Amino acid sequence: MSERSPTLDQLRAFVAVAETGSFSRAAEVLDRAQSVVSYTIANLEAQLGCSLFERARRRPVLTEAGRAMLTDARRVDLMMREMTARATGLTGGLEGEVSLAVDVMYPSAKLVSVLQAFAAEFPTVALKLQMEALGGVLKLVLDDESGLGIAGPQESWPDSIEAIAAGAVRLESVAAPCHPLAGYEGKIPVTALREHTQLVLSDRSRMTEGHNFGVYGTHTWRLGDLDAKHRLLLAGLGWGSMPEHIVAPDIAAGTLVRLDQADRSQAFEYSFSLIHRVDARSGPATRWLAERFSSLPAQPAPQ
Repeated sequence: MSERSPTLDQLRAFVAVAETGSFSRAAEVLDRAQSVVSYTIANLEAQLGCSLFERARRRPVLTEAGRAMLTDARRVDLMMREMTARATGLTGGLEGEVSLAVDVMYPSAKLVSVLQAFAAEFPTVALKLQMEALGGVLKLVLDDESGLGIAGPQESWPDSIEAIAAGAVRLESVAAPCHPLAGYEGKIPVTALREHTQLVLSDRSRMTEGHNFGVYGTHTWRLGDLDAKHRLLLAGLGWGSMPEHIVAPDIAAGTLVRLDQADRSQAFEYSFSLIHRVDARSGPATRWLAERFSSLPAQPAPQ
C-alpha cells in the first residue's frame, strides 16, 4: 500500500464507475477517455493495496473492499463539493437568478409573503418558481434544476441533500355533504373508507414510486393537481385528505364535511423540509431566501 493519499480525481472516478456500473459510462460522466478512467482506478487500487472491482465479469462489480471504500469515497467527494460551493457563494456576487421548487401542500399565504419580501429585497434577481407534489421537489433539487426546495415528508434523504425542518400543515379528511361517508355516525372504520373512491394526489416524478401515503381506497382517482382534487371533492366525486388551510373555509360554509377516521386519534401532519444540494452554490439572495423560510412559524394559524 502506497503512503500517498488518494486524489479527489481518483475518488470521483471510483464513485462514477460504481454508480454507472461501467467504465465507458463513467468516462462519459467525467468527460474523460475510458482508458484514463481505467488507469485512474488501477492507480487507486495500487495505492490502497486492494482490488475495488471484480473485472472477470462483463460489468465491473464492487468487491467487498470496494463496497466498504465507496461510502468513504462518497463522503469525501461530498465534503469537497460542499466546501467549494460555500467558497464560491461567499466570494461571488449577487445571483442573476434564484430557482425554488415548492410542494403544492405548502400554505400559499406563507409562500406569497416570502416572495413579496424577496422581490422588495432583491428587485434585480429573477426568481424561477416550480410547484410539485410529493417527490417532485426532491427530484428537481437532485437534478440541480432548483437550488432550493420546500419538500414534503421523506423516509430518508439522499447523501447529497441537506434538509432543515420548515414547518408542517394539518391534513383533514373530507367529503361533500352529499357523499355517503359524510352521513356516517361515529368514527368511520377503514373498511367503510375502502368502499368509496378516494381522491389521491399523485407524484409526477418517480421518487415515490411504489409508496402509497394514506391511501385506503381500493378505487382511487390519482391527480397531479391539488386544485383539481379540491374541485372534485366539492362535487362529491370522492373523499380524500386536504391541507386544513385550504378546506377550512369550505368546512365553515358546510360545502365540505370532516370525516372522523377510526384509525386516527388526531389530525395528521404533513411536514416540510427546506432542502438543497450540499454542493450547490449559495449566493446572498439564495441564503436570504433559505433563512426567511426557515424562520417562519412552524404551524400556520387557522383561517
